[in-house]
Amino acid sequence: MKNSIKRRRKVLKLSQEELAQLTKVTRQTINAIENDKYDPSLILAFKLAHQLHTTVNALFDYQENEEDLK
Repeated sequence: MKNSIKRRRKVLKLSQEELAQLTKVTRQTINAIENDKYDPSLILAFKLAHQLHTTVNALFDYQENEEDLK
């Protein structure tokens, strides 16, 4: 799932480590989400949106594909 976490984080001048601490996850988790290698839980998505002063809808771009329908 595409997201704009890295862009929003940089606008707010937060490091991955700082965002990780604010959302109570590891820096590696933030890195994996930013690089589209891991989709966060719904709770984590809301925490990220809150810390980045945006909404979940604005932060994540979901596009359904054939694999999602199986």
